[in-house]
Amino acid sequence: MRDKLEQLAGKLDGILYTDETMRTLYATDASAYREMPLAVAIPEHTEDLKTLISFARENKTSLIPRTAGTSLAGQVVGNGIVTDVSRTFTKILELNKEEGWVRVQPGVIRDELNMFLKPHGLYFGPETSTANRAMIGGMVGNNSCGSNSVVYGSTREHLLEVKGLLSNGEEVTFGSMDAETFHQKCEGPDTLETRIYKQIRSLLSNHNNQEEIRREFPKKSIPRRNTGYAVDMLLETNPFTAGTEDFNFCKLIAGSEGTLMFLTEIKLHVDPLPPKETGLLCIHFNNVDESLRANVLVMDFKPSASELIDHYILECTKDNIEQRKNRFFVQGDPGAILVIEFCRETREEIKAMADKVEATLRAAGLGYHFPLLFGEDTKKIWALRKAGLGLLSNLPGDEKAVPVIEDTAVAVEDLPDFIRDFNDILKQYNLYAVHYAHAGSGEIHLRPIINLKTKEGNLLFRKIAEEIATLVKKYKGSLSGEHGDGRLRGEFIKQMVGDKNYELLRQIKYTWDPENIFNPNKIVDTPSMNSMLRYEPGQKVPAIPTIFRFPEQTILQHAEQCNGSGDCRKTQLSGGTMCPSYMATRNEKDTTRARANILREFLTHSHKENRFDHKEIYEVLDLCLACKGCKSECPSNVDMAKLKMEFLQHYYDANGVPLRANMVGNFSKLSKLASLAPGIYNASVNSAVMGGLIRKFSGFASKRSLPTLHHITLRKWFNNKWPKEKTNTATGRKVYLFCDEFTDFNDTEIGIKAVKLLHKLGYDVQMVEHPESARAYMSKGLLRKARVLADENVRIFSEIISAETPLLGIEPSAILSFRDEYPDLVSEPLRLKAKSLAPHVYLIDEFLANEADKGHITAAQFRTDKQHIKLHGHCQQKALSSALFSKKMLSIPQNYSVEVIPSGCCGMAGSFGYEKEHYDLSMQIGEMVLFPAVRNAKEGTIIAAPGTSCRHQVKDGTGAKALHPVEILYNSLA
Repeated sequence: MRDKLEQLAGKLDGILYTDETMRTLYATDASAYREMPLAVAIPEHTEDLKTLISFARENKTSLIPRTAGTSLAGQVVGNGIVTDVSRTFTKILELNKEEGWVRVQPGVIRDELNMFLKPHGLYFGPETSTANRAMIGGMVGNNSCGSNSVVYGSTREHLLEVKGLLSNGEEVTFGSMDAETFHQKCEGPDTLETRIYKQIRSLLSNHNNQEEIRREFPKKSIPRRNTGYAVDMLLETNPFTAGTEDFNFCKLIAGSEGTLMFLTEIKLHVDPLPPKETGLLCIHFNNVDESLRANVLVMDFKPSASELIDHYILECTKDNIEQRKNRFFVQGDPGAILVIEFCRETREEIKAMADKVEATLRAAGLGYHFPLLFGEDTKKIWALRKAGLGLLSNLPGDEKAVPVIEDTAVAVEDLPDFIRDFNDILKQYNLYAVHYAHAGSGEIHLRPIINLKTKEGNLLFRKIAEEIATLVKKYKGSLSGEHGDGRLRGEFIKQMVGDKNYELLRQIKYTWDPENIFNPNKIVDTPSMNSMLRYEPGQKVPAIPTIFRFPEQTILQHAEQCNGSGDCRKTQLSGGTMCPSYMATRNEKDTTRARANILREFLTHSHKENRFDHKEIYEVLDLCLACKGCKSECPSNVDMAKLKMEFLQHYYDANGVPLRANMVGNFSKLSKLASLAPGIYNASVNSAVMGGLIRKFSGFASKRSLPTLHHITLRKWFNNKWPKEKTNTATGRKVYLFCDEFTDFNDTEIGIKAVKLLHKLGYDVQMVEHPESARAYMSKGLLRKARVLADENVRIFSEIISAETPLLGIEPSAILSFRDEYPDLVSEPLRLKAKSLAPHVYLIDEFLANEADKGHITAAQFRTDKQHIKLHGHCQQKALSSALFSKKMLSIPQNYSVEVIPSGCCGMAGSFGYEKEHYDLSMQIGEMVLFPAVRNAKEGTIIAAPGTSCRHQVKDGTGAKALHPVEILYNSLA
């Protein structure tokens, strides 16, 4: 087979990966399943797909169609060739405004489609919680919907036409047709397409089959019905049922999970944009049962969404950096919250509707707090709701909220009774479930807490699935409402639709796909749902010693927090920082998810004593910029920067520390040496010959400028010159300034202005002797050396820093180490001191913004001239604090306007952008948002950037000089 795969690779214009690393990265999706594929294909065009189909037929293997890989039931897990169209089939092909449709390729992202449609006044309604990375092909495959399905329905209702390839390579187009055209199709030439039409006519014209389908399939009143192939919906079309809509195979294709054909083009109905105003009524309840009884009453008021968030989700949000900010509306400790959305033309209409809902529920004794929110606040609440899935992976230890029965859908009026019965079943096993999501559609996502690593947990996983399937059948519900059957529910479809209907589904599959090459073992002939899981039940992994502490868990458990939801696959168009390398390359290998997957794989299965000693891990983690975006933006809080640092130390233990890593790690020592003769050093790095030799020797990119030294260090200036320059003694609050190594040697002028600014504003600035921040050591994984510095810093500052006398820092990556890495890095005896110190350490931007809020700093202390500033926030600042502090600080002068550039990482990321093999990617990242924003700034606009790396990147990428916010504020003093 290896020889055959090599031959196949030569026939493709796209890429075929057969190495173990890429196969490993595609062995999982966002589900509990793992199966190693034969290969991974990135097809370039339709002809590549035909070649792949031919290969699969000839070699008795299969193709697994894949877009973003966010499926929750194992739909894109299999042992064939995973065929990823997310990088190449990404075009929006045609828009017809008059007829209200758009034609796209399957790799178009749902939210980006709506960005394209918005200027035309149009909107594609179905919205998954993964909408900023979920792709239209996957949405068709799963028949996705989302929180607004009570208005917009599912993808099936919007699917007008598909074009693609059948299992023998035939190109076909399926769309709407009247009865006469349908019968003509059945009498066509002897092709696979004709046989497909003939078969469906034979099956659905049979009276017994019609009765069986109508008796056994879920209730028609349930809008979310994703059980098996949608023959129940196809039956309700002309020519099988009089007076109904025209026949369209798209009804069957939607929800078929790539098992029937390979889509290349998709034609979708689009709606006018929703009304201008959206309001969210966030009703607080004492428990879930109360919220579901209220939900039945709420639906009479025709909301556009009714979404449940239960107590367990709300608890998880308390420990998530990003979601903690979105809890602002929560009062007390509710057992459940219903988020009710109303869309109208005016806020007054929404307020009137909300008042009616509140009066109705209060009269029924339901609900105790009814906040109504508008504008930007609504985005925060939806972000909180959508983060539910990822937050559940953040539970410490091996017990997790598992996706086993999370997709059941029943009639809305049956929901309270169904959930009570559901919880009664769980109580028999001493289990409880997390409840969240689509109350308005009769579908609550329910996830019991189970340890799948144990044999008992594995068996319980299956037992619960069996019991709940029986319960769903009792209510004539659908076992899958939107997440699909996949590997998880396919086994129970026979139980849900009956033996005869199940055989009918099998006939459809094997008529369309006689060789079973399209995504086999999904929907029909699915193996046992507790087989091929990520974790082998009973498997033991020895304790893995680490230098960082991973509180309440091991390093393996931290990597396992990644559930595969793929938040790291969003692009720069969606905003945020995570993950800059993926945004640039669009390669799955460069996602945070891939890095977590490769770590989990080797830490679990390695037979080496040092389980980190694998080049495969190094290669996948190589393009992690350690931006820290994942620490806040990943709902599971996977801190890949921390994981990479830990990995590198152990990898170096086995393979030695590279020269460049040693040089970067010892940046402070080398800078101190060079600072003895800064003029000679600067002349050397600026010289074409000497600078070139330095770059070549150090492994830095030839096009990258090298940092220069100031003629004096900040510490020397503070100790020797500042006492003579001061015109008065500050009598205000005492603050300590952390003299980080970057400001000390390179950005001395910024440090000087920071001291003078604080002094002018009345603060008594102190500086004590202390070592460097250890940021350079940490960035290169030299954690043992970093720990020595962290220990010393914590020892020094824990004695003098308090709420009254805070520690301030200028360079975000250096000062924020006190809050981020130090508590988990310092020696055990210093751990509590590090944790106690952290809350009193501030980025100077934070401190000045907070002081302005308290009225200690006012606009009267600054000039009144007008100035526009464009601000690029530092990655670690955005992850651990907020760029809004810099914005607020820069907005203190009366006529200063500040615009935050919606950029993620600048691309420099410490030494990453200097390194010759990373330089091009570094600049590519800068070109996505930051560089164009700087170049397009109006004349006279000031560019602000708190990070030293960011300012260097702006200079190299655009020629512009970016200033630290401190410099700007100092220059604006009255």
